[in-house]
Amino acid sequence: MDILAKEIGSSGQIAILSAAASATNQNSWIAYMKQQLTKYPKMTLVKTVYGNDDPATSLTVLQGLLSAYPNLKGIISPTTVGIQASAQYLDTHKSLLKKLTLTGLGLPSQMKPYVKDGTVKEFELWNPSNLGYLAGYAAAALASGTASLTPGSSFAAGTLGSYKVLAPTTGVGASIVLGPPTVFDAANVDQFNF
Repeated sequence: MDILAKEIGSSGQIAILSAAASATNQNSWIAYMKQQLTKYPKMTLVKTVYGNDDPATSLTVLQGLLSAYPNLKGIISPTTVGIQASAQYLDTHKSLLKKLTLTGLGLPSQMKPYVKDGTVKEFELWNPSNLGYLAGYAAAALASGTASLTPGSSFAAGTLGSYKVLAPTTGVGASIVLGPPTVFDAANVDQFNF
């Protein structure tokens, strides 16, 4: 939401192109996006659509958004399939980029051409090597008894620093969150190959 706000001047109609309506992670992210949106009173979420993590369905719902909301200024797609399908479409319809911005969660290996040609300025995703590194430290700490799943307890995760166990939320047990995702742009997208 912050990336999109920066790119559209914190004003205008926006939409979310998500994966499946039943995807727990997507719904959690959308709930947080809506909370973050309250920081930007001049931005209006007009619609959330679902591409079911299928390129053809994502393209169809994207085209529906563009037709239904001709003043749409931004789209957030928190799914690698949705952002890539949207970027492919916008790449062949460059005139839309004069008024529309796309961001979301994507794989650098898939999004690189769209960043390099200006279709997408910035997008983000968690670095899988950092996720694996944190998971390894968490598992080792639990197995050795130096950490527990008690909310508020903490453990050391090597070069990533210290992490706290978070309290369970609806549908999710105790958890550990890596932290903010990596933002990819023209300056760094070539450094990542996942």
